[in-house]
Amino acid sequence: MNIKIIVAAHKQYRMPKDEIYIPLHVGAEGKQSIGFVGDNTGKNVSIKNPFWCELTGLYWAWKNLDYEYLGLVHYRRHFKGKTKSNDKFEKIIKKQEVEQLLKKSDIILPKKRHYFIETIYSHYKHTHYLEDLEKTRRITKQIYPQYLTAFDSLMKRRCAHMFNIFIMKKEYINSYCNFLFDILFQLEKEIDVTKYNNYQKRACAYIAELLLDVWIETNNLAYIENPIINMGKTDWLRKGSSFLKAKFFNKKYDKSF
Repeated sequence: MNIKIIVAAHKQYRMPKDEIYIPLHVGAEGKQSIGFVGDNTGKNVSIKNPFWCELTGLYWAWKNLDYEYLGLVHYRRHFKGKTKSNDKFEKIIKKQEVEQLLKKSDIILPKKRHYFIETIYSHYKHTHYLEDLEKTRRITKQIYPQYLTAFDSLMKRRCAHMFNIFIMKKEYINSYCNFLFDILFQLEKEIDVTKYNNYQKRACAYIAELLLDVWIETNNLAYIENPIINMGKTDWLRKGSSFLKAKFFNKKYDKSF
């Protein structure tokens, strides 16, 4: 299988050694090289990285790579393999394991993230700017009305496949990317990011996390879930505190955790 998984990174970081992984410098336009391939080569939208995050890497891979299956992960977040080791990087899924999963399904997703006390809609409302989500719904209704039912259904749920992480066969990548970027190109025209901090300026990337399930469910596509592994540490105290402040005091998130 010709599998390529891009590892989106904006700084130097240890990378998996397996041949399927391509370390990719996202937001490389105008930046000093970090030793990885840049997303500012070929057909690209590298300049949008402050707003689209890892999606500039997805766009680059979609437009420039040759593959049967394409995946997107992050330098600090990977699909987990079965290797038992004290070294987290040895636990990252390897080609043979990916191939075994792809024999069961042409789409691999991370396990769903659960928001036990909130819906997807209310969580976005508390932590980001709701008007951007409402604009996304209107744009979806205008250009992809067949996806609106799934969009509205997702908003009422308490779980979703998050993080913009997946592996799919080329046919599905083409379908998903056409859907996703059609919406994002229009959405960015309607969002005034000048009033946002650097974290909230990434609205398109956060909304894209939700559009993945909308696309999958509308097309009634089968998938297999696989755990992910975080390479760094999460500050759960700050994350929990920030969530409570967002929920009860309308204080939007201002940084990643």
